[in-house]
Amino acid sequence: MQVLLPPGWPRPKGYANGVTAKGRMVFVAGMIGWDAQGVFHTDDLGEQVRQALQNIVEVLREAGASPEHIVRMTWYVTDKREYVAAYPAIGKHFRELINCYNAAMTAVEVSALVEDRAKVEIEVTAVVPD
Repeated sequence: MQVLLPPGWPRPKGYANGVTAKGRMVFVAGMIGWDAQGVFHTDDLGEQVRQALQNIVEVLREAGASPEHIVRMTWYVTDKREYVAAYPAIGKHFRELINCYNAAMTAVEVSALVEDRAKVEIEVTAVVPD
């Protein structure tokens, strides 16, 4: 994997502007803040992010991949202000579970997610080197 940083651009904090990679691709569907049985344990955004990230790690593991193989993440959040306010908790959980900052990321505010209690949905693309 190679992080793409055009000359003169500052290094972004917590993500990459672009990534190039060769290998076996793994696509993880949007993960939300419920457990493996589809049960929400909290309505706190930071804790829902922690659970969604844990779900991603488990799906990656099933594919023989791990967080360092993530090349792209798309985050869908239902409230931008709540998301920004939760940065400290989100950062803590991200460091604990993912601990790689080389993925190209996008975050989008949406009016709702399919599951009413969901406040965040995260989809991932990973590439496991050949």
